[in-house]
Amino acid sequence: MNDAQLLRYSRHILLDEIGIEGQQALLDAHVLVLGAGGLGSPAAMYLASAGVGKLTLVDDDTVDLTNLQRQIAHTTARVGQPKVLSASETLRNINPEIVITALQERVDEVRLAELVLPATVVLDCSDNFATRHAVNRVCVLHQVPLVSGAVIRFDGQVSVFDPRTGTQPCYCCLFPQDQVFTDEACSTMGVFAPLVGVVGAMQAAEALKLIMGVGESLAGRLLLLDGLRMEWSSMRVARDPGCPVCGASGDE
Repeated sequence: MNDAQLLRYSRHILLDEIGIEGQQALLDAHVLVLGAGGLGSPAAMYLASAGVGKLTLVDDDTVDLTNLQRQIAHTTARVGQPKVLSASETLRNINPEIVITALQERVDEVRLAELVLPATVVLDCSDNFATRHAVNRVCVLHQVPLVSGAVIRFDGQVSVFDPRTGTQPCYCCLFPQDQVFTDEACSTMGVFAPLVGVVGAMQAAEALKLIMGVGESLAGRLLLLDGLRMEWSSMRVARDPGCPVCGASGDE
């Protein structure tokens, strides 16, 4: 790190758990963020400010006026622009030293594999079960940790699925892919704006901890937030031996 970087990241470096070695790990890391909306905005902004060296943003949508109530990486002037380009501009203004790749595309599982392979950590900031299950399968296959978040109405949740441990559950253990789940859209259900900031920031925090190898991750735990009562609850999640993705049947 040069003098400017030592100054920029000095408040991290002062932490005994991080130090210069931990900050250097962030500078050397590559994080894939799927979704540049409500969750992806705060998550990517904190990752950029913390000094993650390379960020890849994936989202096929454009900025809409209805997004601005909660998707803080975007501005009124950028309505109609691709979300990944709008978010990239915000991130470069926060930290011009990092490398940002903006991909305006809807990715299938083959493309996901190409994007996940070089990543240190993946953040799932998407809004549908099909994408969540697809990225989970790819992350398990290639042993890349996944940080998952979701928010609807006044409810939020966040967890980590780390296949490197060989003992922790994957997303499919928690939400079996053969069960029918209804994707609840913000456009019809609504969402309380600050909650996406809370959950997105927590996703960033978990990603940073995974990269630096500090603390204890949320692997094996699901945090649930009731925003109306502002209460967190924690639920232990066990690995399903019969899981078709990470269980014995998935390993064959």
